[in-house]
Amino acid sequence: MISKRQFVQGTLLATLLPLKFQLLAEEGSMQSSVQSSLQSSLQSAMQSRIAEIISEYAAQGIHRTGTDVDNQSADWLMRRIEMLDAAATDTAFEFERLQPITTELSLTGSAIAGVPLYDCRYTDANGVAGSIGELGSHADIGVIMALPFDSAPNVRRLHAARKKGRHKAIVVVTDSRLPEEGVALLNAEDFTSPFGPPVLQVANKHWADIQAAMKSGTQASFVLHCEYVKATARNVEAKIEGSNPELAPIVVMTPRSGWWVNASERGGGIACFLEIMRAVKSSLPKRDVIFTANTGHELGHTGLDLFLHNNPTLIKDAHIWMHLGANFAAKLGAQVRLQYSDDKAVASLDPWLKQNGLAPAAVTPIGQRPLGEARNVYDGQGRFVSILGGNGLFHHPADRWPDAVDLEVTGKWVNAFTQLAVAAAGNTNL
Repeated sequence: MISKRQFVQGTLLATLLPLKFQLLAEEGSMQSSVQSSLQSSLQSAMQSRIAEIISEYAAQGIHRTGTDVDNQSADWLMRRIEMLDAAATDTAFEFERLQPITTELSLTGSAIAGVPLYDCRYTDANGVAGSIGELGSHADIGVIMALPFDSAPNVRRLHAARKKGRHKAIVVVTDSRLPEEGVALLNAEDFTSPFGPPVLQVANKHWADIQAAMKSGTQASFVLHCEYVKATARNVEAKIEGSNPELAPIVVMTPRSGWWVNASERGGGIACFLEIMRAVKSSLPKRDVIFTANTGHELGHTGLDLFLHNNPTLIKDAHIWMHLGANFAAKLGAQVRLQYSDDKAVASLDPWLKQNGLAPAAVTPIGQRPLGEARNVYDGQGRFVSILGGNGLFHHPADRWPDAVDLEVTGKWVNAFTQLAVAAAGNTNL
């Protein structure tokens, strides 16, 4: 038989235990809520910084290599790096920049202005004249409609026709899946070794007029008069030193030049470049982390080629290269693709993808030559993790801030790659 005192103690215990568990649950819930709120606040701050960087970059103008805008953008990026309390340097190189003078196709009653291909040959001021017809026909001026990337079937046809040299000149019409105003330009992979007949690129709003001229047998005239002018272009670089210089460094690279304002094409990579620098700087890394933002992307990666020439052993010496490529910030048709050198590289990024709720639309098979600047690392047998994607406004002047950018998704990709960089820089086992 229990005493009155035991009864009272039991009653109090029965009353207080649930209260204790409730308080513990509430405390845990409160801690979880605080952590969630803090995480949300940090993500919001990062997203604001990303928006600021992309908007500033896009507002600068047309980012073609060696132009005034390209060099002003280099100055801006160096200032941005210095705002992170890191030392920014630049490496300049001189080259012959293409300067268009007169670039147009003239049909009966109309002149169609366009943009030259940057790795072909050019006409004099008088140009050429003759029949106009489909590429591969016997016409003097061949015409083809194409998307602005090298793997597109019609671009392969174009490349073959340029090699054959059957036509006096070629007109490339921007594919009708892109906006009708503006020209989506092809990269000049052979900028240092131009070949083939002159090639003019024009907007698809002219397609009906060009088709009519081809059907009617109208004669056309074609002028692609350009000159080369001396110019200077610059890579922008920085280095965050780790506590153990004996460890292999990490290299973070992104292109910073392109055909137009490149809001979603280049902006995401530049924003991620700076976010990684910010985070690594504050994380007290063990490894050195080397940053390079290269010009010359649209001209066969000429800026990266210079960086590799100046650092000939770095491809293999680096622990891993992080390639922040094109278009992963795109709102229209992003289709993000990841590229890896090996299974260990896959495993290093995987937990951060899961944490951010991310999955790529495609993964380049390991061992296959990757796209973008990652190919230079692959060719040199280095290790890499690479991100890039598709873009419904690829190489088109309509790729502008803010309409072309998916800021929320961009923030997630930037966060995942920033987390990877911090982890790899601070962990000798990754």
